[in-house]
This record gives sequence, structure tokens and C-alpha cells, in this order.
Amino acid sequence: METLLREADIVTLHAPLTEKTRGMLGQQEFLLMKPAAYLVNTARAELTDEDELYEVLKSGGIGGAALDVFAQEPPPPDYPLLQLPNVVATPHVGATTYESIVRMGTMAVENTLQALRGERPAHVVNPEVYERPK
Repeated sequence: METLLREADIVTLHAPLTEKTRGMLGQQEFLLMKPAAYLVNTARAELTDEDELYEVLKSGGIGGAALDVFAQEPPPPDYPLLQLPNVVATPHVGATTYESIVRMGTMAVENTLQALRGERPAHVVNPEVYERPK
């Protein structure tokens, strides 16, 4: 990890949020990065320490960040990270592509048809409902 942070021009985060990954990038890690490096986070905001990210961006410790996730969503207009000129932000839609929209629509229709036939849908967000007694 230290080698990656020292040598990478762009660091992108693609990890789930777990106890092991929470805060994986904080002050120590940001200080290892090149001053011209960029951070891209489209995974989970809590993978970074947002206060430390703000400080390193504000001081020029790294070149910039592209953020699609925030600890507070949606972030208010005065959110500190949104005030920085070296931050590009999107409203948690980084994964929205033509292909993903088609796939989501297809899955929704398939799940609906399965439920109407009395079958368990393939993609259930709250599977615990199937565990409750009827």
C-alpha cells in the first residue's frame, strides 16, 4: 500500500466498507501521496477520513480529488469538500452508464415477473422477509 501511494499518479478506491477498510486512507496515507496525485473515490466515503482529505486538499498536499460519495449524502451546499477548487464532485451517480440503466431496468422487470408468478425474485434487497413466519 505504501509503495502504491508513493508512486501512483491516481489512486482510485473500489472497496466495500468493512471494519477493515473504514478509514483506510487518513493523514498518514495522504502524506505518502505525491503532491500532484489525485484521489478518485466512487466506492464509499468512509474509506477515507474526510476531515484529513479536506486538509490535504486545502494545503495542496495532493493535486485533487474526484468524489462520487460523501459521508453525508446528499451533501449540503456548504459541505467543506465542495468548497475546494481542486475537487470534482458527482451526486453518487458515478456508476450510471447506459449499460447499467438497461441492466437495472431488466432486473426490475425480471424480479417483478418472478414475484407475480409466486417465485422468489433473484435480486432481493431485504432477504430477511423470506425468513419471517407467514
